[in-house]
Amino acid sequence: MPKFFHVETNGIKLRAAAEGPKDGPLVLFVHGFPESWYSWRHQLTAVGGAEYRAVAVDVRGYGGSDKPEPVEAYDMETITADIAGVAKALQPGGPAIVIGHDWGAPIAWNSALLYPDQFKAVAGLSVPYLPLGDKPAIQVFREFFTARGMFFYQVYFQDQGPPEAELEADPAATIRKFYYAISGDAPDGTWPIDKKHGDTLLHRLPEPDMPLPWLSEEDVAYYDSQFRESGFRGPLNRYRNHERDHAFLTSLDDSKIYQPSLFIGGTRDLVLKMFPGDPVEAMKPNLPNLKAAHLLEGCGHWTQQERPDEVNAILLDWLKSL
Repeated sequence: MPKFFHVETNGIKLRAAAEGPKDGPLVLFVHGFPESWYSWRHQLTAVGGAEYRAVAVDVRGYGGSDKPEPVEAYDMETITADIAGVAKALQPGGPAIVIGHDWGAPIAWNSALLYPDQFKAVAGLSVPYLPLGDKPAIQVFREFFTARGMFFYQVYFQDQGPPEAELEADPAATIRKFYYAISGDAPDGTWPIDKKHGDTLLHRLPEPDMPLPWLSEEDVAYYDSQFRESGFRGPLNRYRNHERDHAFLTSLDDSKIYQPSLFIGGTRDLVLKMFPGDPVEAMKPNLPNLKAAHLLEGCGHWTQQERPDEVNAILLDWLKSL
């Protein structure tokens, strides 16, 4: 197991898990929803073993980190300041490398954008870095899905209370069903595309046969323990800041990220199917120093957990090139 400690940053404390030499170059990992530092367990070992200081945080609202109550405490401006603060505290003598998955990818991308002196390179898994449109994403989702009577999970997450109650009723079942439904193991159609507005997230998601090739009963039990401690309000609050994030990020003079960058996705990741056209090509104008983009054949959404060996090899090659 890694070493655990807390870092004071931006007025709160974040729990961090670390492997590798304390004086090694800092590689900071940022998880997504609904995960924790634990989603990077395989990368901590591999990257730490390559003489980097590999550190994965619990994002605010998760696990052993502080859990502010207000929705606005989870906007992008605030969370990127958290991550920049961790990097500065752990490696005050120079910039770090930041890597994120799922919601952690936009957090990593925007941390590099907003704090170029703090981060010398950035990698995103699953979620590409794309310019914002004229409307907040939640407005687009409502126009495309809700107006047609269709379910969309991010719209469902806007109502405070009911989503928390559903996901907290049995966190282990939440993890098993949600992870499986959007993984590369799930047959096409496991995520029911005909769900209606008014349905819930877990409605009609099947119980998988456990263990999955990449997710053990012990893994689920650990996630279950974390969400029984934290609840789901903080994690869901990240989705409740679309308008605030859009206003902040569209006010910036330049949305290009100039540091060396990397993208890793999966060919069966439903998130990538949300973006029209070729997301890799769409990223290039705003990532002028994109070193590589890898799409792992048959991989679903949980990139670094489903394909740890492939992801580790890609990350280590990229890290050595910096």
